Amino acid sequence: MSDLVIVESPAKANTIKKYLGRGYKVAASMGHVRDLPKSRMGVDIEHGFAPKYIPIRGKADLINSLKKEAKASTHVYLATDPDREGEAISWHLANLLKIDVDKSLRVTFNEITKNAVKEGIKHPRTIDVNLVDAQQARRILDRIVGYELSPFLWRKIRPGLSAGRVQSVCVRLIVDREQEIAAFTAEEYWTIDAQLLAKGTKKPFAARFYGNAGGKIEIKTKEQADAILSALSGAAFTVSGVKKSVRRRSPAPPFTTSTLQQEASKRLNFQSKRTMQIAQQLYEGVELKGMGAVGLITYMRTDSLRIADEAQKDALSFIKDTYGGEFMPEAPRVYKSRQGAQDAHEAIRPSMPALSPEKIKESLTSDQFRLYKLIWERFTASQMANQLLDTVAADISAGDYLFKATGSTVKFAGFAVLYEEALESAQGSKAEKADNDLNRPLPELQQGDALVSKVTEASQHFTQPPARYTEASLIKSLEENGIGRPSTYAPTITTILQRNYVEREGRQLKPTALGEVTTKLMKEHFADVVDVEFTANMEGDLDRIEAGEKNWVSTLGEFYEVFEKTLKAAEEELGDVHLKVPDEQTDIICELCGRNMVIKTGRYGKFLACPGYPECKNTKPIAKETGGLCPVCGGKVLQKRSKNGKTYFGCENHPKCGFMTWDEPLSEPCPQCGSTLFKKRGGVLHCLKEGCGWVKAKE
Repeated sequence: MSDLVIVESPAKANTIKKYLGRGYKVAASMGHVRDLPKSRMGVDIEHGFAPKYIPIRGKADLINSLKKEAKASTHVYLATDPDREGEAISWHLANLLKIDVDKSLRVTFNEITKNAVKEGIKHPRTIDVNLVDAQQARRILDRIVGYELSPFLWRKIRPGLSAGRVQSVCVRLIVDREQEIAAFTAEEYWTIDAQLLAKGTKKPFAARFYGNAGGKIEIKTKEQADAILSALSGAAFTVSGVKKSVRRRSPAPPFTTSTLQQEASKRLNFQSKRTMQIAQQLYEGVELKGMGAVGLITYMRTDSLRIADEAQKDALSFIKDTYGGEFMPEAPRVYKSRQGAQDAHEAIRPSMPALSPEKIKESLTSDQFRLYKLIWERFTASQMANQLLDTVAADISAGDYLFKATGSTVKFAGFAVLYEEALESAQGSKAEKADNDLNRPLPELQQGDALVSKVTEASQHFTQPPARYTEASLIKSLEENGIGRPSTYAPTITTILQRNYVEREGRQLKPTALGEVTTKLMKEHFADVVDVEFTANMEGDLDRIEAGEKNWVSTLGEFYEVFEKTLKAAEEELGDVHLKVPDEQTDIICELCGRNMVIKTGRYGKFLACPGYPECKNTKPIAKETGGLCPVCGGKVLQKRSKNGKTYFGCENHPKCGFMTWDEPLSEPCPQCGSTLFKKRGGVLHCLKEGCGWVKAKE
């Protein structure tokens, strides 16, 4: 008889099987095997919040197969992921397979490498009941909020709506930001910049007006700016002071779940869901040429910055061999995790630091390579020496006024030779361009040097409203406010987008009318549910349950006592009131009755509808211009949605012109005939102009 190891996914099973070899059978549970029923609450609130778990629909054959395998095995090891969800899955498996939960059968791996897997199997432990209780508490808490609050929203706003403990707070953050933007009043301000030429140089450098001997002067109006420019007319510019220094820049720490999602959003334009899917693949194992299945990164759900000593030594050895001893830090780096972070797992790092991205590129998909490269470079750079910058700050006198110029040059690249943290994309303005000019290297300057003024000009600016959230900045805010856990960020954002509380506008997240109406109702009647501090405190309670410091049943009882009263009061206060979600009016005229059509949201997304319903029942899909031209008649190619929600492309002259395609039109023209090119889903480019036939295979 052999031993049975149960993991969550087939990919992970394949990788572990390779390391364990003969004598072991590795099976996959395909995620959770039991859960609360979908059709009812499934929680006995009156009897200690007892959950009524049932096997997940469609998994009967899998469960029977696992039971059969377990019965035929000498030992059963439960090797699901090393977090709350993984612990709960192991607990459910033990119950379904009738295995004693007090036995040492739980195995965890922070990384799926040969040593880690073999060590894990050698040292099994009992199931951590505190972890299971924390997961149960979260699941039941979310079920209570969802199943009792959602029907309330159906009655008061619209059928089919849902509420969630974390998702409602997430929507509130986005709605509150939109209200801040709407309430923002721009204030005028001016800057004065001089382009100056030092003796013996031909390239001018920039200096910005600062003030006078009395201190900094804020320029608020054009009249004030013009008066200063007038006073500067003909003034001699002289260097009145120079300060030189060396600035040290430290590398960013290795990734946590939150920072990985943020950086992948900014640098790779990955949505958080996509980032986590690819990271899961890298963790569970990828088939590498000449090596077989290899787990490439450590566990990707973590908020710790801790690094194993062995991994750090491997990284330092790689740095020394590749870049030289000067790129090693004076002492091995230790990063401090944020307060409240869980330290069960390491930071996200490559499982084998010497395995550089280029060595395995041909074995990875494009997305896997890009994310692995990001993780590998961030980790390796985090163990490298500081960057050194020679900085110069010059004071420049002009009449009674003072200008300042700053510049820097790289003295030693350090970690920046490999990786620098990405910034949120700026909105772009003259002020930002001028700021960039101010940080360019300065010529050699000495106190008393006379400078030649090439141009001195004033620029008008206005203060900018706070920016809308992007996925990156929203995840950062969720983490800073203690809302949710690393594993919840991606699914929460996916949920609020799918349920039409929020929509994307480019990379920004914008609340819909539905999101605004729902949040207003929640703030007025369920203040605790959408309160950031309350939600963070509840997250802290779940952490205390996990640590064995708090009882999960009493925690749920404390929450439900207040929640039930709040729900009852809201029902009484609102009575028969029904809140209307305002429609977004367009300038598209209904061809049947002449009214301006409005945008509505249905099962498959947004569509145009006549507001005259039921007298006029005209509806049509929302068409978006693609920039492409129809290869049949030359009309505009529009992006449309089919009745089942699939995207396709068709001619604006439909139905006169019947052209439609599933292939995406591109901006580049066909090199053979000049018509619009189209891209197939497999990446092949081709021209659809009759008689052309140009095709380019995917590179």
